[in-house]
Amino acid sequence: MKLSSANINVMVKACRKASKILIRDFGEIENLQVSLKGPGDFVTASDIKVEKFLIEELQKARPTYSILSEEAGQINNDESFKWIIDPIDGTSNFLHGIPHFAISIGLEHNKEIICGIIYDPIKDEMFTAEKGNGAYLNNKRMRVSSRSKLKDCIICTGGHKRDSKDRELALEEYKKFSSKVFIPIRKFGSASLDMAYVAAGRCDGYWQRDLSYWDIAAGIILVKESGGFVTDFNGENRYIQNKTILVTNSKINKEMIEVLSS
Repeated sequence: MKLSSANINVMVKACRKASKILIRDFGEIENLQVSLKGPGDFVTASDIKVEKFLIEELQKARPTYSILSEEAGQINNDESFKWIIDPIDGTSNFLHGIPHFAISIGLEHNKEIICGIIYDPIKDEMFTAEKGNGAYLNNKRMRVSSRSKLKDCIICTGGHKRDSKDRELALEEYKKFSSKVFIPIRKFGSASLDMAYVAAGRCDGYWQRDLSYWDIAAGIILVKESGGFVTDFNGENRYIQNKTILVTNSKINKEMIEVLSS
């Protein structure tokens, strides 16, 4: 079985086409690493190229929908439907030739994410979900893990920026979780893929501060449709407003909240 609604088909088609640009540019990174100029400007150009292509494809298919995207910002049309786009989530990985990054697109209807796609073009892994219709990895149904004890779980988080006002809080949270789990905490460098991995049962939980909406939009529906929980650090539905997100399987959410509040 696979998801095949009209909106999902539009998203899949746009991602697959855009991924050709991304894969080609990623192949040039190794050469750029040894140049005097460095790859920074090139990656910025790739981000903009992929985003422009995605916007054109999505507007062609759904000309009345609004768009929120990392580089282009807000494009206002029909506010009841809005695409949320991150053209390269895991830009630093891309920049350094690390093959772990993704295209992320969520579709919001009346302020609620109703479908989402996270596509890892290097591994050719397509994570898709639609409200009420489940979540899939390359057309195979996904479920969150069933591990019930935090100490046995694989937990993910992201890096904190050096100048972040919450840097010390993030470091303290990292220490707390490190003392609770047997397996070292994973930091893969792509928020959307961290959420997709929780949805697929590869990781059991994920927490992060100071993310933008485009980092998490598609992941929200993936996790929910896989049977997982998405909350803020207090267990409430204010993760967008509070910019603190906690993503877990259905068994360890309370335990992770307790660690964060201790």
